[in-house]
Amino acid sequence: SFLFKDWSVLALSRTPTFLHVNQTQHCKRLEGLVSSQVQLCRSNLELMHTIIQAAREVKKTCQKTFADMRWNCSSIENGPNYLPDLERGTRESAFVYALSAAAISHTIARACTTGDLRLCSCGPIPGDIPEPGYRWGGCGDNLHYGLVMGSKFSDAPMKMKKSGSHANKLMHLHNSEVGRQVLQNAMEMKCKCHGVSGSCSIRTCWRGLQDLKDIAMDLKTKYLSATKVVHRPMGTRKQLVPKDIDIRPVRENELVYLQSSPDFCSRNDKLGSVGTQDRQCNKTSNGSDSCDLMCCGRGYNPYTEKLVERCHCKYHWCCYVTCKKCERTVERYVCK
Repeated sequence: SFLFKDWSVLALSRTPTFLHVNQTQHCKRLEGLVSSQVQLCRSNLELMHTIIQAAREVKKTCQKTFADMRWNCSSIENGPNYLPDLERGTRESAFVYALSAAAISHTIARACTTGDLRLCSCGPIPGDIPEPGYRWGGCGDNLHYGLVMGSKFSDAPMKMKKSGSHANKLMHLHNSEVGRQVLQNAMEMKCKCHGVSGSCSIRTCWRGLQDLKDIAMDLKTKYLSATKVVHRPMGTRKQLVPKDIDIRPVRENELVYLQSSPDFCSRNDKLGSVGTQDRQCNKTSNGSDSCDLMCCGRGYNPYTEKLVERCHCKYHWCCYVTCKKCERTVERYVCK
């Protein structure tokens, strides 16, 4: 079905570790690829390892980023039959598309730098002259190559004639572009010190990407302020326009969604909500992870957990540390 194809990036996160994509016939064995992605796989076999790695990162990063929210990316667990909240054009699917697009380009850009891809190398040396005491060197992340190859792969399902509704395609293409834009803004100057005994009289610098978890946090902010859109004729063709303020066009840097999400409080398979029963909550928090908000007013049960930690550590001259093990009991809370 189109919906499953549509999530090809996530489907790849379940590729068994023993499956090494080193022959063109292996491309057919990868779950959820559309024909143009299979072609891309055949002509860039070594790129597929990087893309599969990116898919696994998306899953992990999404779950970490939303660990304190009612929707905690649980939808990603259930592939290939992804839950309806990712199929209905909700703000959750907006986030996952944006993160997937960013992650694929991010992983490719970094793989160029580490030498894992033979088809590319370090990013270009910046044209601007750094200030005194700084010089360009090192190996910058190859963002350009990451963006070119990443968008080819990520956007392929939405560019197929048969696939899904036009509104959904426009939404996914827009949100994927937002993800890549956040990635571009995550390029920063990174430096290494040189000089007599670490005096740092000269620094060698390059342009590198922030970690994916930082990019995911930026996208989470955009998720929280996402704009609901409708698909309606504008001039000669149908476009997405903000539902409540259709006097302005959709902004290039905002995530957009077509359908409102459930509150994710209780289980509803039709809407793709797994509910928050048995989720851990924070009794002292006032945020989204508070027991009140997380448990949707149903209350919570306490339980205790024993933690074993290193303690009473002593430094011995020279040069080792000895520690004891201490046990402490902490109280935790789960939603009813």
